[in-house]
Amino acid sequence: MEQIIANGLYLGAQYALIALGLTLIFSLMNVLNFAHGQMYVFGGFVCYTVVSQLGLPFIVGLIASALVLGVMGALIERFLFRPVIRRSKRDESTMLLAAGIAFFLDALILLLFGEKQRGVPKIVNGVFNWDFRLIMPYDRILIGVLAIALILGFILFMQYSKAGRAMRALAQDRTAAQLMGVDVDRYSMLGFAMGAMLAGLVGALLVTITGVNLGMGGPTSVKAFLMIMIGGAGVISGAIAGGFILGMMESVGLSVLSSYGDVTYLVIFATLMTFLAIRPQGLMGKPWG
Repeated sequence: MEQIIANGLYLGAQYALIALGLTLIFSLMNVLNFAHGQMYVFGGFVCYTVVSQLGLPFIVGLIASALVLGVMGALIERFLFRPVIRRSKRDESTMLLAAGIAFFLDALILLLFGEKQRGVPKIVNGVFNWDFRLIMPYDRILIGVLAIALILGFILFMQYSKAGRAMRALAQDRTAAQLMGVDVDRYSMLGFAMGAMLAGLVGALLVTITGVNLGMGGPTSVKAFLMIMIGGAGVISGAIAGGFILGMMESVGLSVLSSYGDVTYLVIFATLMTFLAIRPQGLMGKPWG
């Protein structure tokens, strides 16, 4: 039981961090960023290049991933999503744009990094062993702690900083926030940049554990959408809850149903579909939106 809980918390911290970036973009701009998984993969490859190719410390790779993806997110919002949102009144336009960006990033990753699995050496060596009831490599413990620290930092930023309060106001009522003097364009770009930055940070953290490859973008986006739907679309606390719920479900499923192979994810998705059929607004979402 201890092992299942530890694995669930480890997975949940990663998933919550991925979902936070996606739900931030959705809450600010009402945009479903289908390229979120590709941003995660790109961040992992940036960290791999800095650490394995340039020989720099892992912390430098982590910072580089955050900066590169933050700039990428700001440019995508400024030159792609903002003009489309202004000129088109149809939600399908932003959805098609996001899908196009996902395909473009897949092609860019293939061109720059290739399609092979890439990874970096372990940050720390050794394994924590508690009477054989809980066995966890130290690098996974460190990654889990870093992910939780980033989640707490994000919450504090949104709660107490001027930019965080402005973005929360935009998420609650865009028109009212604009009437109160909030610079909608500025904070929309900042929010998109932060969402992309969070995706890049997760990719950089996990490149030390699972590595990254070209095919990980799509499945990661699907999981991210599941998490925000579980918690409630556009609700930050819901995204965190959805991440940890999915992490615990995956940990329990892989432990209990390990002998049945891929049926684990079949059961997880069937359970989540049943839940959403009963409560389509998610755990913390409101029925009216």
